[in-house]
Amino acid sequence: MRATLHTDHGELALPAFLPDATRGVIRTLDWADTQTCGIRGICVNTFHLQNRPGATVISAAGGIHAFTGWTGPVLSDSGGFQVFSLLQSDPNLGSVTPKGFVYRAARGGRKVVFTPEKCIHQQFRIGADAIVCLDHCVWTGLDADTQHQAVENTIRWARRCREAYEQESAHAGRRPLLFAVVQGGNRLDLRRKCAERLAEIGFDGYGFGGWPVDPEGRLVEAVQVMARSLPAGSCLWGLGIGKPEHVVASARMGYGLFDCVIPTRDARHGRLYVSAHPFDGRRLSGTDFYRRIYIHDLKHVRASGPLDPHCDCACCTRHSLAYLHHLYTIREPTGHRLGTIHNLRFYARMMQALRDEGA
Repeated sequence: MRATLHTDHGELALPAFLPDATRGVIRTLDWADTQTCGIRGICVNTFHLQNRPGATVISAAGGIHAFTGWTGPVLSDSGGFQVFSLLQSDPNLGSVTPKGFVYRAARGGRKVVFTPEKCIHQQFRIGADAIVCLDHCVWTGLDADTQHQAVENTIRWARRCREAYEQESAHAGRRPLLFAVVQGGNRLDLRRKCAERLAEIGFDGYGFGGWPVDPEGRLVEAVQVMARSLPAGSCLWGLGIGKPEHVVASARMGYGLFDCVIPTRDARHGRLYVSAHPFDGRRLSGTDFYRRIYIHDLKHVRASGPLDPHCDCACCTRHSLAYLHHLYTIREPTGHRLGTIHNLRFYARMMQALRDEGA
């Protein structure tokens, strides 16, 4: 795994966790909050941004950094998974062809043809520091022929994305990092094939596509198979890998980038992370290094101490657990803000502990 990812807007020490700022914002936070948490990069989503406000609006503003005011690295997901999810929710909204996706965001809406070339073009308009090839994701339980076709489409589209990237780079005068996505479901032979074929094309990094966790909540074997199937030193992105124990396990497999909605969504729902020790060089293992509390539990109503005595965030150094419980109980947005700050600071501390461990 690389120690550092170099981008046009700064370096990311790896492993790094990128909160999902899907629509160009982390809910309840401003960028000063985000940076104070120790977060150095964010992940946005092409599908959502091209729908609103539109890639042309962002481009006219000078790109995603100028539009949002975030000054650090921005990685953009291709939006392929979101189109897949849309079509799964209502197959009448579109279809998959060898050329790409054809869909409508809603019934009666305008038809969108989302090809690998358009995917790359939109991400250049957005102006992210790292962009992602369009891929074809399918449910892991589907038949072998469907899985095989999805892998073939993913490889074919990645090659077209690479060609479009070279053309866009020449026109724009900049070369963001380009990531490809490894598909194959839980069929390990297809995972290996997809990883090896994508490596032959050559990319700056590779993302794990599909579902990294099984119904029992365990990391699937394909996560490790992908890591072993790519050239040593490849930058690996655990797309959607977000539970603390899964991040730790994947980082030790060689994954360097992670993005997920889990810590920010959990915070909004009152699920907050408490570290078992100060993360001061001790090896993180299993799930013993943290626990998750539910802030709405009545047992917190008179808790005079901080949420996490080992945490140095604004929530834990300034406020009691009882006060945080009170803010959530009365549905005060400040509570959601403080909870989100805390959960992101927990992840930043966890990533620093992993970096120290590998130093």
